[in-house]
Amino acid sequence: MDTTATATATDHDAALRFITCGSVDDGKSTLIGRLLVDSRAVLQDQLASVSRSGETDLALLTDGLSAEREQGITIDVAYRYFATPARKFIIGDAPGHEQYTRNMVTAASSADAAVVLVDATKLKWQEPGLELLPQTRRHTLLAKLLRVPSIVFAVNKLDAVEDPALAFANILGALETFTQAAGIAPRAVVPISALKGFNVVEARPGWCGYQGLSLLALLEQLDVTPAEAAEAFAFPVQWVEKFSGSADTSQGRRVFWGRVATGHVQQGQEVTVLPSGQTAKVAQVLDHVREPGAVAARHSAGIILDREVDVSRGDWLLAPGAFTPSREVSATIAWMDDEPLVAGRVYWALHGHRWVKAKVRRIVHKLDVNTLAEEDADHLEPNGIGHVELALQEPLATLPYERSRALGALVLVDTASHKTSGAVLVR
Repeated sequence: MDTTATATATDHDAALRFITCGSVDDGKSTLIGRLLVDSRAVLQDQLASVSRSGETDLALLTDGLSAEREQGITIDVAYRYFATPARKFIIGDAPGHEQYTRNMVTAASSADAAVVLVDATKLKWQEPGLELLPQTRRHTLLAKLLRVPSIVFAVNKLDAVEDPALAFANILGALETFTQAAGIAPRAVVPISALKGFNVVEARPGWCGYQGLSLLALLEQLDVTPAEAAEAFAFPVQWVEKFSGSADTSQGRRVFWGRVATGHVQQGQEVTVLPSGQTAKVAQVLDHVREPGAVAARHSAGIILDREVDVSRGDWLLAPGAFTPSREVSATIAWMDDEPLVAGRVYWALHGHRWVKAKVRRIVHKLDVNTLAEEDADHLEPNGIGHVELALQEPLATLPYERSRALGALVLVDTASHKTSGAVLVR
């Protein structure tokens, strides 16, 4: 069975997961509302429910929390689903406020694309060397760090400036300067008006000197994140089914359920259990509907071993000899706690479904989101990005995040408050 080909074909047909991000009040919720309305994904009664004084407030189609509607801001990530004749989409509307950066990071970690909005009315658009907003830069850098495959800039509210063509040209120049310095290759920069619908679903050729595709047409062409099928097999155990009701399926042995992180699994291959180090052979593999057969990365599987070994939730099944578990981790971190990160603190670290204690040994440097310079630091402020060294209580099998999203990511959680404190990307 060619598992790589099967995974590629399946993933190509999958829905595109994308997020909208950027600074506060850039029009992210309004853009999603426009996409839903103009693609006819909203029913008439839904439109009526978000009308105020006879006018439709598109942002209310995604801002569903009462606090969001009262304050007119996005607080949590809201997901919406819609489809066009060409594609299915899953949209995540990420908040723009700095204090909710953790919500944006959560959404970006599983996204195939990021649409970064830039509000033309907040910038000195008359000036060729204009400065972008810090949150625009921060969200773009986070999207790059989190390996979001496609980054698209949407320059919004150009209908509200006196000279849209000049504004777009100057903002385009500022974005090109920033992305070149950051080593980012955006897929496109599109001038839009989310409020009026210009270049969102229907293209407006020549507006602002732009002759490219509409934002939706561009999204329809983007690829989903490819499965990590070329890496060695790795499988985080999420649930242990003690005994199945049908002996012909489980052969009387436990079934270890989870999602294949990298590689593929099939009957007869050998696996090593982390942390125990025991080895066994795969007696049978079940897919998500309990049908036997090989399963590739990004798909759910139930694995039955040929003998009883000690495996629990949080353990990993790995290809023998393919990984070198370590207690030392050098990583980029996006710090999301309200308290600064300082060396010496101990946190819970989550890798797959495995929890281990992690101590911050050293803060190597922090990243200045404005200059992109790496600066010496002894702490990281909330929403800061930096390079740290961690010491783990137990060894983990990690890969650099550039190679594997699944094996290269950890989450730090405060041991007392249980709040998510940081997103860790292995270097």
